[in-house]
Amino acid sequence: MTKPAENTRIVLASRPVGEPQPSDFRIETVPAPVPGDGQLLLKTLYLSLDPYMRGRMSAAKSYADPVELGDVMVGGTVCEVIDSKDPAFHAGDVVLSFSGWQTHSVIDAHHVRKLDPQAAPVQSWLGVLGMPGFTGYAGLLRIGDPKPGETVAVAAATGPVGSAVGQIAKIKGARAVGIAGGPEKVAYLREIGFDAAIDHRAPDFAEQLAAACPDGIDVYFENVGGAVWAAVCPLLNDFARVPVCGLVSHYNETEAPAGPDRLPGFMNDVLKKSLTIRGFIQSEFVKSDFKAFVADMSGWMHNGRIAYREDIVEGLENAPAAFNGMLAGRNFGKLIIKVAEMGG
Repeated sequence: MTKPAENTRIVLASRPVGEPQPSDFRIETVPAPVPGDGQLLLKTLYLSLDPYMRGRMSAAKSYADPVELGDVMVGGTVCEVIDSKDPAFHAGDVVLSFSGWQTHSVIDAHHVRKLDPQAAPVQSWLGVLGMPGFTGYAGLLRIGDPKPGETVAVAAATGPVGSAVGQIAKIKGARAVGIAGGPEKVAYLREIGFDAAIDHRAPDFAEQLAAACPDGIDVYFENVGGAVWAAVCPLLNDFARVPVCGLVSHYNETEAPAGPDRLPGFMNDVLKKSLTIRGFIQSEFVKSDFKAFVADMSGWMHNGRIAYREDIVEGLENAPAAFNGMLAGRNFGKLIIKVAEMGG
């Protein structure tokens, strides 16, 4: 297998203010890395783009360290082993890694997971079988705890997290109400079995949501915030559970929203309705739940109980524009950059 002479990578050139601009990224060509003992030289096949990356572009304190200026943008990847200095791996193996926005990388062998290309499409480990699918699974089951007959609502419902949440809710016997942007996405949610699907861009969105949840909402899986949360909050039942996974509508904001302070009213709802609102990062559940997730999700996929959709964009150079499109809701399904073909 031909070893590369060069590595193309996309680094963080400046910290965005508001929506990331093309100038916030820089494409560089550098010599290809060389593996040492216990390491692997990897060629990136697929790169996952996910909303959390916007937070990593900021220097603000968060649950993970920010990407430093001049460093490669972070991201989950599916890679092919080009050269191995570890006896457990060989050239041609396909692995799950965290190589970021670049064509080649060197990774310690104990930091990757070998994949079986015959078991499932390898890129699915970046979506339905990977971190996003696990995020929906763990957040819904560990925090949302849906009961048969309850109503589960989820925002960004055609994304890899939201679609998993709604379909798992159905498997557990709950009603699934999906919220998405645009008629095509709404139609897709109905196609994959959601009990109701609402377009948050509709002028009467709040009224449509209330009509779709005549018995209120018992579990709301929060991915978005903003106007969607404002419509959901009055519908929350007593003892409702709200796993807070993301707030993508706010990620590019540069100042506090205008208008009155709604926090006192919200806290009053939390008190009066005995609400449980719990933020989480999926990594806290990996040790306790990931093995069960892989078994459950693989089985549900095999039995046709879980459908998934991928939005694959060709070319590493298109990652910045695709990333901005995702933050604006222009992707349809799990957003993945196809960086290279297998072999060669």
